[in-house]
Amino acid sequence: MGYQFICVNIEDGIAVVSLNRPKELNALNKCMVLELDMAFGEMAGNPKVKAVVITGEKNFAAGADISNMLTLSPELAKEFSFRHTFNKIEDFPKTVIAAIPGFALGGGLELALACDIRIASPNAKMGFPEINLGIFPGAGGTQRLPRLIGTARAKELIYTGVIIAASKAEEYGLINIIADNPLEEAIKYAGKLAAKPPVAIKLAKQCINLAFDVDQKIGVEFEGVAWASTFATDDQKEGMKAFMEKRKAVFIGK
Repeated sequence: MGYQFICVNIEDGIAVVSLNRPKELNALNKCMVLELDMAFGEMAGNPKVKAVVITGEKNFAAGADISNMLTLSPELAKEFSFRHTFNKIEDFPKTVIAAIPGFALGGGLELALACDIRIASPNAKMGFPEINLGIFPGAGGTQRLPRLIGTARAKELIYTGVIIAASKAEEYGLINIIADNPLEEAIKYAGKLAAKPPVAIKLAKQCINLAFDVDQKIGVEFEGVAWASTFATDDQKEGMKAFMEKRKAVFIGK
């Protein structure tokens, strides 16, 4: 389907989702996030999509559109929050990579945190400046950031609203890779992951996402069941057979 605020291009198993409000530095508004929600709903069941890259021209996303938020009541603010869509992206059954040029601030950084892997340009800037507006991250930032970089650093970033460079973000573990062309690097990375067994990737992602939400013993039991279920797949048989035959495995997603 056609979108107004995002562009979706699928090629060689990789879906590139581009945020498309360049004049507003790709600031997120409700319509854009609704389009993201619809796009990820469609891609989840599309066998042609093996992995997804989210990016934007010149900037990833410079926060949420403040003009949409000025007069919100608490009830409307809760409805405005993008948390449900970002949860959908976090739980998406395929790998999602954020390719970050320029700014990833506020809601834009929360969107990046919902992705599995983050690749940023050397000039990328990241942070949660919401505290300077009298609010704080409200779409998962207070939950995902400390899980990724630790409580102390998460509190520092959220309490101060400081914006950090890509080099500092990499040092903190906020991003995985710095690349001159983050989109090109993300597509290359996604291509490698697209060649992996999809069922195993999906189940591994579920186990990892569960790790911080349940007791470790429960997580280990869930992992054991999920791991055992891969032995019902053709990909497990192909992977182990290829290993024994010293050849490259060809996975089909079954």
